[in-house]
Amino acid sequence: MALILVTGASSGLGRNTANALADDGHDVVVHVRNPDRLTDAGDTARWKGVVTGDLAELEEIHGVARQAAEFGRFDVVIHNAGVLHSPEAITVNTVAPYVLTALMDKPARLIYLSSSMHRTGSTDLRRLTDGIASYDDSKLWVTTLALALASRWEGTSSHAVDPGWVPTRMGGAGASDDLVAGHQTQVWLATHHDVTPGTGGYWYHQQTQTPHPAAQDEEFQARLIRVLESRTGVQLRP
Repeated sequence: MALILVTGASSGLGRNTANALADDGHDVVVHVRNPDRLTDAGDTARWKGVVTGDLAELEEIHGVARQAAEFGRFDVVIHNAGVLHSPEAITVNTVAPYVLTALMDKPARLIYLSSSMHRTGSTDLRRLTDGIASYDDSKLWVTTLALALASRWEGTSSHAVDPGWVPTRMGGAGASDDLVAGHQTQVWLATHHDVTPGTGGYWYHQQTQTPHPAAQDEEFQARLIRVLESRTGVQLRP
């Protein structure tokens, strides 16, 4: 049984991921921006706890980290929360996963939600500093963060997952991918020990794919982390 945090779990992929893990017997803590959206008592009863905070606000990201720390060291953290539109996309999709990762105790496994759209993201990190990045940019950067951590923290595996274009509130009713398959890879990575590669994978439906070349470039990874440290005032531990 593992202690697992899932961010952005009030609906959609996050909620489906949290429920699947809880149904498998794991202790699941969910993060939500607005607790008023948790109206299903059946869901909340199966979770170990709930942390709240707006991941578009740096101060509230710190608050989420403090609340999560009350549960102890997590075995797995799934950075699922995401938004589509700027300027919130930069903070929610990239800055929040970075800050939570830097502030929380190192888990055994880190999983970051990416997107196939990361392949059209920009490597111009002035867009991050200036707050003008697109969704595609933010997903390239969080993918890069995931793959950077794969080689930086001994004892912690780190993966990025493309869940596909699925019919959630963000994906829309016209999305063509399978909703159930959208969370299965995250659950599998969180709970299985025979995953190959054991760290540093970019996954789509339990198969590895080749990400944007910059995501695997050590120089770009280092530049991204330096920019995130400067923007947030939070240092990534060695």
